[in-house]
This record gives sequence, structure tokens and C-alpha cells, in this order.
Amino acid sequence: MAQALRHGTMRAGNLAVVLGELDRRGPLTRAALADATGLTKTTVSKLVADLIEAGLAVESGTVRDGERGRPGTAVRLSGHRVAALGLEINVDYLAACVVDLTREIRVIRTQPVDNRSAPPADVIAHLRALATAVLGEATTLGLTIPGAVVALPGPVDPSTGTVHRAPNLGWRDVAVTDTLALPLPVVVDNEANLAALGELWFGSGPALGDFLHVSGEIGIGAGLVVNGELFRGAHGFAGELGHVVVIPDGPPCRCGGSGCLERYAGQDALLSDGETLPDLLTRLRSGDPGALDSCTQAGTALGIALTTAVNLLDPDTIVLGGIYAPLFPWISTPATRTLRSRLSQMHPRVPTLVISAAGTNAAPLGAAGSVIQRIIADPITHLPTTQEAIG
Repeated sequence: MAQALRHGTMRAGNLAVVLGELDRRGPLTRAALADATGLTKTTVSKLVADLIEAGLAVESGTVRDGERGRPGTAVRLSGHRVAALGLEINVDYLAACVVDLTREIRVIRTQPVDNRSAPPADVIAHLRALATAVLGEATTLGLTIPGAVVALPGPVDPSTGTVHRAPNLGWRDVAVTDTLALPLPVVVDNEANLAALGELWFGSGPALGDFLHVSGEIGIGAGLVVNGELFRGAHGFAGELGHVVVIPDGPPCRCGGSGCLERYAGQDALLSDGETLPDLLTRLRSGDPGALDSCTQAGTALGIALTTAVNLLDPDTIVLGGIYAPLFPWISTPATRTLRSRLSQMHPRVPTLVISAAGTNAAPLGAAGSVIQRIIADPITHLPTTQEAIG
């Protein structure tokens, strides 16, 4: 039995190595996979056959290995069977998306709704309905969804599926996973962290170096990516940029503090009563002085908070996402000016501000991408013949 378990563990590891290589460098022939992984060609052929049977890989035509190599059949990740569900609860909308194993977006839906005045159970019930509808669309596309991740605007405990506190929603210690009750495994995570991962996997991430992704919504969060990995902090609560104090004697914040960034640069600070983001953009494009002044004040406050972040973290690039993406032409200039005025004496190079390529969908995309990463890291759990192979 011990020998069988060791064999199963080795096989699981080898499957992950092969699938990971296809993810990073595919398409590859079996011979190229053997060279890249150090496994024998016979072993690689068996592993590839298992991955193809599970719908995780697919053959993609004949190629030649090297200048004099014999033609071989290339293998790549398959987007035809296995996919992931990404969900988001935010203050004024719900979102859901399905992403296949090749990270192609197959379904994406956003539902505007004011969640601030609604009980948590009602908000989660609405998300369940949206998720169920999207899962139905995925089924019609022939996709199997083995897991989901939910993005939430506040500190969360992924191990229990609980959001500890989401001040802009008015939530405290809400058991999201248990209440959601979807027919598949669900993990919860912080919205800003997942948005940073969304930028890494679906945006400009690989070209950005170490970057700080700032999600501008009603609240403001930040996610830090270092060496291609998300930095979470000791307890997973890093990135609460919206509660960095920019004016110590400023107005009270929902978090219990005063003068926090989101009171000056959050969505509520930027929009007039009853105004929508398209309304604000129209006023900005027409040169409305009030709208321009609001963005200047918000950009300046953002620059003050980012100065603290840069002094602590020293990122190569700062990515502005959420509502800051469409507002980038008006927010980025005062933010950059403030950064330069406060950092130029100590920093030879001030980080560049860039617009998010993943846009307003960064968080649900990052949520779905997290599931994809887990599938690639542990493909054996998705093989139909796992038990027979171990026995």
C-alpha cells in the first residue's frame, strides 16, 4: 500500500510538471516535454494521454522539433472541457465570469445593484442566482466547472469563507461560502488582491515587473505583485490603501478612522448625488470645471497615499484600475505630480502610473484565474481514472 501511495504521489507531481510546462511554454511535442521536464519519453507519453483523456490537454497539429528534428504532434492546454467560475460582490454591482483552462473568457456578466442597504443574505442570494445562470451558460458550452472564487471588498479568511469586515457594505463576520451554497467548492478572497492577479494573468502583468494594482471603487484597495506572486502580508490583510490617512483631521470614515483616502478619492467623493460614472465622464470631456476640480483633488489625495506605499514597497509600476481606468486621463496627472513632488529627493525614479489592461473586470477574472492555477498545480484530482492508477 505504501508503495502504491508513493507511486500515486509521484504520478500526481509529474502530471503537474507536464501540465505546468504546457501552460508556460506550450504547444510542445512529447519529445520537447521530455527534454524540458527530464522525464522519459515513455512517461511523458502516458502522462499526456491521461491529460488528454481528462480534457486538460489536446493535440494541436504536427511540428518539427528543432532544425533537424523529426516531425512530432504538438500538445497544448485544452479550453474545451474544464473551466473556472469567478464571482465578485462589490458595493454597487455583482459580477460573474467563466474562464477556460487556456484563460479565454467564455462568459462574463455584470449586474448593477446597490448592496449597501441590503442584508448580507439577500446580496448573497442574488449572487447565487447570477452564478447559477452563468453555470448554466457554461454547461451549454460543454464546460465543466470544478470550483469558484468570490472576490469581496474587505479582509477575508479564505480558510473559513468568512469576510471579517467590509465597512462599505456594512458587513461583519459574514460566512459567505456557507450562505452561498453553490454545488461546487467555493473560496473567498479579497477583491483588491484578486484584481492584482487579474492584471497579472489577463492584463499587462508580465511586462510590468513588480507592480501595485490600485482598485478604485466606492472603497479603494491595492494588491502588490512581487516576482510574479501576490504579496498578502503576515495575516492576508495587506492592501487596505483606502484607509491610509491623507488628512489627519479630515471627515470620519466608515472604518472608524478619519481623513482616509477613500473619503477624498473614492467613487462617492468623485460623483455628485445621483450621478453615474458615464455622467461624470461626459462632464469631464466637456471641460466642466467642477468635474475637473473633483478629479484633481482625488488625484492629489491618491498621490499622497501612494507616496506612503512607494516609500514602503518600492514598486516598479502602479496600475490604476476600477473606476480609475476610465478616469485615468484626469486622475493620473495630479497623482503623478504629487508623487514626484514628494519622492524626488529620496527616489531617483518615481514609479510609472499606467491604466489597467484588465479594466473593471480584473477582480472576477483574477478569481477565475485562481481556480485555473489550482487545477494546473494539481491536475490529478480532475482525472477520471485516479483511483485505478494509484491502486
